[in-house]
Amino acid sequence: MLEFPKLMRPHIAIIEDEKDLVELVRYNLRKEGFEVEGFTSGREGFEHLRRHPADLLILDIMLPDDDGLELCRRLRAQERTRSLPVIFLTAKGSEVDRILGLEMGGDDYVTKPFSPRELVARVKAVLRRRDRSEAPPEIIEVGDLRLDGATREVRLRGKSVELTSLEFKLLRFLASQPQRVFSRDRLLDEVWGTDRFVTPRTVDVHIRRLREKIEPEPNRPRYIQTVRGSGYRFATPAADAHEAG
Repeated sequence: MLEFPKLMRPHIAIIEDEKDLVELVRYNLRKEGFEVEGFTSGREGFEHLRRHPADLLILDIMLPDDDGLELCRRLRAQERTRSLPVIFLTAKGSEVDRILGLEMGGDDYVTKPFSPRELVARVKAVLRRRDRSEAPPEIIEVGDLRLDGATREVRLRGKSVELTSLEFKLLRFLASQPQRVFSRDRLLDEVWGTDRFVTPRTVDVHIRRLREKIEPEPNRPRYIQTVRGSGYRFATPAADAHEAG
């Protein structure tokens, strides 16, 4: 069986009203190296995902306080969660229900009762498909900032900005996934990799240096923003204006 790289440690969210089932799924996914957060309330899960998007959502259709299909539709309408992969988890197993779930934006459909190993395999498969379709673009342009992945050049308002290799890698990783929040540990894994003797504080130092080089006001960052208690995100002026409206 193909294994998803544990180094990536994707964040999986589960919205399911059966607590025992949440714990079963959480246990099996964590064994495979995933970071997992579980919610037994649709409203609580939705509000969390609006603020802190995950890499994939396992969503029960039949929730006592919400409808999973409607919740999926609302997530698809939000800028931060528009491309969030969703695996529906439900006792409904008819062809009509499966088609409806997929038409509402679901990426896969698992019927209860299910094998935890099968669910883990489906999670990995959906994430692999997402990663193949979300390769960072060579050119990233946001506001006054332009990154060229081929030449490793960064320009701010048309002027070249000198970055170290690690600074460029960190900036490109964040900028290629705007509005998504990444913890310090996740950034260490993605940017520094396994051969590292650094601490989460290292991320803060590099973020500060990046801000000094690309932010008009480093103390009031426009691009690389801190999400208190969670980590960092790369903000886009268009998305911020949309949320403010």
